Amino acid sequence: MTSFPQVLMTALAVQVLCQAFKFIRYSIRDGRMNPHYLVTAGGVPSAHTAFVSALAVAVGLRNGFATDLFAVAFVFGAIVVYDAFRLRGHVQNHARIINQHVLGPLNQKPVTEMVGHSVGEILWGVVVGGGGSAAITLLLQ
Repeated sequence: MTSFPQVLMTALAVQVLCQAFKFIRYSIRDGRMNPHYLVTAGGVPSAHTAFVSALAVAVGLRNGFATDLFAVAFVFGAIVVYDAFRLRGHVQNHARIINQHVLGPLNQKPVTEMVGHSVGEILWGVVVGGGGSAAITLLLQ
């Protein structure tokens, strides 16, 4: 049986660290611990971006940046980042409008608005993902 792939372990470690950071950050901001932030989308850093950046950097460092494998990781990572910004950004705007104009007047439970990312949140995801991946990959060598 083969061992657990190092690049996957690296990306998962970065993902867990990002979600833990969000949990701590938003718990401090809200003045209470909310386990929802351990699995929530949106916020800083973009854990989706960090995850795919960590994977691409780990693949690049382990297999080379001029390889087909890195190209695949990069392309799929770019799609995820684009969706985190554009698609989920639109979903977030729609959620805000639905809450204000539909659910609010009806006194209904609001839908989650924290789903998209700003450019800054995505850039932090790239920095945390790429930097974290490089650090973990170098430590494991």
